[in-house]
Amino acid sequence: MELYMLKRQHGRMILESVEKASEAIQADYDVKATNIILQGLPPEVYALVSTHKVAKDLWERIQMLMHGTSLTKQGECKLYDEFDKFAYRKGETLRDYYLRFLFLLNDMNMYNMKLEQFQVNMKFLNTLPTKWSKFVTDVKLVRDLHTTNIDQLHAYLSKHEYHVNEVRLMQERTSDPITLISQH
Repeated sequence: MELYMLKRQHGRMILESVEKASEAIQADYDVKATNIILQGLPPEVYALVSTHKVAKDLWERIQMLMHGTSLTKQGECKLYDEFDKFAYRKGETLRDYYLRFLFLLNDMNMYNMKLEQFQVNMKFLNTLPTKWSKFVTDVKLVRDLHTTNIDQLHAYLSKHEYHVNEVRLMQERTSDPITLISQH
């Protein structure tokens, strides 16, 4: 067809206009496809891919990003599992326990994992050792665990840490008969 067009009058101009028209049509389709793809994206993904002008490049970038979400799901599952298994470690201070719990919550927040405040508070309180049971009961009876945050719980409990340690020491002394005999 090109040879035929070149032999005709104004053939070169006609041929160039046909070639440019097909390029223009392709560019128009590309813009439409890009717009359709971009409209369906969440804002955080849109910000990462909006600079791509060719629909094919854009689509490949989105596929790569969405593949990363399966890794994100694995991370979320791991963090939910850590939250479920979170427990006080023997010999751990209240402050160490609190900080470890905050690190876990911070990791969960980085993945935009949402937990109810009540759920967070109950987990924090219920996994404390039995030596804290009196104060845990006080908190559950007096405070609204739906609105109280973890920092407030820690502040309240830390006020009573000295008492908890004193009670523990008294129990250790009275539970060992040799210690009782040596004191008299």
